[in-house]
Amino acid sequence: MSDTKGVLPYGSWPSPIEADDAARGDALLEWVGFLGDDVCWTEVLPEEDGRSGLMRRTADGVEEVLPPGWDVRTRVIEYGGRPWLALSGRAADGLVFTHGPDQRLHRWRPGSDPAPLSPPGAWPGELRYADFAVHGDEIWCLRETVADDTARTARRHLVAIPLDGSAAEDPSRVRELAATHHFMTGPRIEPGGDRVAWLGWDHPDMPWDTTRLMVAAVLPDGTLGAPAVRMGGEGEAVTQADWATDGSGTLYAVSDPDGWWNVHAVDRDGGTRSLCPRPEEFGEALWRIGLRWCLPLLDGTLAVIHGVGERRLGILGADGALTDFDDPATEWHFAATDGRRIAAVASSPGRRRTVVLADPADGSVRTVRAPSSEGRSLPSDAPAPAADGAAPYARTPTPDAYATTPYRRTYRGDDGEPVHVHVYPPHHPEFTGPDDELPPYLVLAHGGPTSRSHLVLNQEISYFTSRGIGVVDVQYGGSTGYGRAYRERLRHRWGLTDVQDCATAARGLIAEGLADPDRIAIRGGSAGGWTAVASIAAEPGLYRAAAVYYPVLDPVSWREETHDFESRYLDGLIGPWPAAADRYAHQSPLREADRIRTPFVLLQGLDDTVCPPAQAERLLQRIDPDTVPYRCLTFEGEGHGFRRSATVAASLRAELRLYADALGFTPAAAPSCSPS
Repeated sequence: MSDTKGVLPYGSWPSPIEADDAARGDALLEWVGFLGDDVCWTEVLPEEDGRSGLMRRTADGVEEVLPPGWDVRTRVIEYGGRPWLALSGRAADGLVFTHGPDQRLHRWRPGSDPAPLSPPGAWPGELRYADFAVHGDEIWCLRETVADDTARTARRHLVAIPLDGSAAEDPSRVRELAATHHFMTGPRIEPGGDRVAWLGWDHPDMPWDTTRLMVAAVLPDGTLGAPAVRMGGEGEAVTQADWATDGSGTLYAVSDPDGWWNVHAVDRDGGTRSLCPRPEEFGEALWRIGLRWCLPLLDGTLAVIHGVGERRLGILGADGALTDFDDPATEWHFAATDGRRIAAVASSPGRRRTVVLADPADGSVRTVRAPSSEGRSLPSDAPAPAADGAAPYARTPTPDAYATTPYRRTYRGDDGEPVHVHVYPPHHPEFTGPDDELPPYLVLAHGGPTSRSHLVLNQEISYFTSRGIGVVDVQYGGSTGYGRAYRERLRHRWGLTDVQDCATAARGLIAEGLADPDRIAIRGGSAGGWTAVASIAAEPGLYRAAAVYYPVLDPVSWREETHDFESRYLDGLIGPWPAAADRYAHQSPLREADRIRTPFVLLQGLDDTVCPPAQAERLLQRIDPDTVPYRCLTFEGEGHGFRRSATVAASLRAELRLYADALGFTPAAAPSCSPS
């Protein structure tokens, strides 16, 4: 490979990362755990309609744990939760899991087919289960009962289900344990079984606003005593709780009374103390039931995931000393422990999602499931590309060689507030742009909005950067990872702060001479779709194109159309309805939709219960197609967040076509070589 790069216009660089590669390139690895000595995880299989297989590593490679066809996935609160649990430390005892199509709880033993433990609902998916614990001969868990497939009305209980399968045909065998709040996590049972803890919250709060840590005694007959609040309350969000392993009765809670999610010890008498007070986050927003960031180990230490705008894995000692693993991973997700080791999904700017096993005893971090999809390769005799891009691609060992090196940057808005961003510059190992040309940039607004995105190697972003299109991923005010004060910047200002911060990021790149001011586009999904549409309405001179995925757009109707979990979310983002009706009108992206002149593509799943298709339709009703070029692609069988590779690939191709037309470049032709 020559050290001299060819010169081609930005956006026109040939790339081996095609839309199909990007769609299947980053395996969605989730819900790690232990089955005996084996590390297991769920893995979305896009080529099988997005089914979630439960996988493990064996001497012969990665294999599914369950017989073919089982879908290990729960739809609790629509965003899901921990869907499986090993029944003991012995693999021979098997596991329990929720099966996606019917949402029933099943038990599996090696050498047999899974058998249902829970009764069927009145319709498939009426009863949903997540976040399991074993108590004697029962499974204790969260059960959600929804009224219909829109999930707009739901009730939740902690329940006990017999392991012998007797409840599969006799619903009366399911025991209801507690229903303290409209929303709850699953139970955490104290070692020895004397007490149980869980988190609860009620509308209009979301779990990052106010939650309460509940504790109840387990009585001799298996029922619960009167629950008591042990931590949390107005303006404080406990996001995780787990018991110490030493029998001391200490309960570890990740909470933010001081504005940061730190680890606290809750004593048996109710006293609390912060174990490692730092202006860092040791937890995340509880979008999915059963997530953990603080894991008690058998030696009395805690494995913790912590940081500001990133996450490292460390060991927190009894003396408050925190020692991080010497590993380059900057994001750790879905952590689990067998008491000695920690398994998780790890990633970094140089590594895609990987299942790893960390051992505090020797500080090692071992790969269990390497990143998949090494992508397209070329024969060894493939000729080098010509400067005009007409010749075939040079050979490359992996598309990861085409990944850019991202970096963090903080800009300041007009109000002086910081705006944190991740910058992904255009990169190609064999091409650069002309000296007199600046690259186009995509402003990426993440979903949530009370969430964040991760500075990691991302095949979907590489799809654009390897073609000469930069990406700036904006952690706008309201994002997690920077403490409660930064999250609260969006309170009652959704559609304002997020829009301003995205514009600040774009103008910051322009001011630094990194981006072409005439070739800026914006893309976003869900809440990011709201921000994208609001941005092209508010900043028509800044953005030349927009890609909008399954958006929320009309806040008034969305309150009635969305699922139960988020139906009062807007109380915090905009204000209580109808008292804040003026803000709903003013901050809605539809307010000035008829003034939009920016071309866009809109991509919508027709089975979306979070942001129903009616939201997208209300935008299109206000757009004059003779004035604004747009495309709308809808996908049968897709919900909120696309799972099928064909859907993702079609969406990316539609985006690239839009950007090429609107930003003025000609994409390189697809390679003629075959995938490896």
